[in-house]
Amino acid sequence: MPAGAARTGATTRALLRATHLGPTVAVTTVATLLAVAADVPPARAALLCAAVLAGQASIGWSNDWLDADRDRAVARADKPVVQGAVAPAVLRAAALAAAAVAVVLSFLLGLVPGALLLLLVASGWAYNAGLKRTVWSGAGYVVGFGALPAGVVAAAPGTPAPPWWLVAAGAALGGAAHLANVAPDLEEDLATGVRGLPHRLGPRLSAACGALLLAGATLVLVLGPPGPPGPTDWAALVLAVPAAAVAALAGTARFRALAFPAVMLLTVLDVALLVGSGSTLA
Repeated sequence: MPAGAARTGATTRALLRATHLGPTVAVTTVATLLAVAADVPPARAALLCAAVLAGQASIGWSNDWLDADRDRAVARADKPVVQGAVAPAVLRAAALAAAAVAVVLSFLLGLVPGALLLLLVASGWAYNAGLKRTVWSGAGYVVGFGALPAGVVAAAPGTPAPPWWLVAAGAALGGAAHLANVAPDLEEDLATGVRGLPHRLGPRLSAACGALLLAGATLVLVLGPPGPPGPTDWAALVLAVPAAAVAALAGTARFRALAFPAVMLLTVLDVALLVGSGSTLA
């Protein structure tokens, strides 16, 4: 393989990793599945998928660009920019280009759904640009993830208003995602002057709050939709109660190994309920 092609391939792989691929794919997939469940027409659902993907990629690239010096200071070996695989200037250009694409694609869905979808993008950029260093660090996640399902629902024919319980559940999941996302990096963040809400709460209280938010999202998604809960809903609640109790111990060294699967179980339950709730909106 020619040297130029090899370098291009390496840069492409580094850019892909710098999108924070796992969260980017997860958020895009959930938004797309919710759109399908809410009877958003296929062409619009595909457009929505592309808009969310572009927005999430822009958030990931802006994070690695803006945090490049801080990540180097603590030798974050998992970051492509620290490995020298991609330059901060390339990440900046990619982040701005993806944000521009997200704006265009989002507003092609309409003014209301576009604005709501872009609220998630703006929240992510605000978090990366400095909100993460304040006591309001969770606000970007709460606002952004509350707006995401609202934007998906608004993309359906007639631009329907999202029900309160869908927005509340999305916001709760966003708050929990913030606490879980920061947990592995608490010490490195503190070493570089980042003191967001999880850093101020500490690992134990952050874990308890995260578990409470996930359990609250489950409760809202089961009891919020119209009509009585079905057997699947009640089964989810039965699973959620002990899982939340164990997940609350994620901040303790003794129970961390058990707590992580419990957090994952709660997250999967809530995402499944969130996507399933879309059928009640169609």
